[in-house]
Amino acid sequence: MPHSPELISPRASVSGPTIALVTDLNDWHARTLCRAFAALGAQMRPLMLPACRFDTTSPNGLILPDFDGVLPDAVLVRDMSGGSFEAVTMRLGILHALGEIGIPVWNSPRAIERCVDKSMTSFLLARAGLPTPATWAAESREAAAEIVRQETSPLVLKPLFGSQGRGLRLIYSAQDLPPPADVAGVYYLQRYVGVERKGFHDFRVLVSQGRVVAAMMRHSAHWVTNVKRGGRPVAVVAEGVMRDLAIAAAAVVGADFAGVDIVYDRDDRPTVLEVNSMPAWSGLQRTTSTNIAGTLASDLIGRLAIQARGNV
Repeated sequence: MPHSPELISPRASVSGPTIALVTDLNDWHARTLCRAFAALGAQMRPLMLPACRFDTTSPNGLILPDFDGVLPDAVLVRDMSGGSFEAVTMRLGILHALGEIGIPVWNSPRAIERCVDKSMTSFLLARAGLPTPATWAAESREAAAEIVRQETSPLVLKPLFGSQGRGLRLIYSAQDLPPPADVAGVYYLQRYVGVERKGFHDFRVLVSQGRVVAAMMRHSAHWVTNVKRGGRPVAVVAEGVMRDLAIAAAAVVGADFAGVDIVYDRDDRPTVLEVNSMPAWSGLQRTTSTNIAGTLASDLIGRLAIQARGNV
């Protein structure tokens, strides 16, 4: 896909920092981020990870297309395309290497790894004592079937790597479990805690730099409430326990910014379903007057300023 003209402008025309945007898409998010950084005097340029490579004979050990041998001042990871295990490992390795050089990477590859792997997210949340549904992950269908038989309530089967509500299904009995090929060989099961209250709804809370930027309730007639699956976004204010829980969940995975999904269980207690290190916010933006891209840009530029003061 060709780069947006908005994302490519001559380096010499900008005196402020250069921000590399990791994305394979020329979409609304990329364009709004570009405008937000430009408003702060920064230039955003696309960084296509599949085109990057390691080269230990180069000055920095890396080759980044479109950067003419000059490293960016910071990196913002908007999304990452799928690929083989080896390809994804190398792309994350590029981000790790940039971090080793001293370039801020938002979110860090470590945080991305923790969130992309839902089983690790659940492990970290539970280990930190944050409320989250009971969760199991196993490679064999037999082990998954035993888990289902031990439970008296339905379980949600989710792709270990997945987003936007794709591939979710309710499991009521062991017979409902699909063959291993349908789940890429891993059964990630989470106790179903949703409640029908004149429809189904949960909450997406966007956190940046340890504070809540915006929040919405996603309302749907179906138990899968993602906006991409037809959920209707409704403005809410995240405060009190919900606010504190979202901030704590983002901190547990080490995310600079994150979309935290929260649902209230049958006892009306908030519990964290997922933490997203590469959250979309087009639905959320429709519910708030806060300029979300502008806030993320301001937070990252602010981090660069703090880093610069520390190096003086």
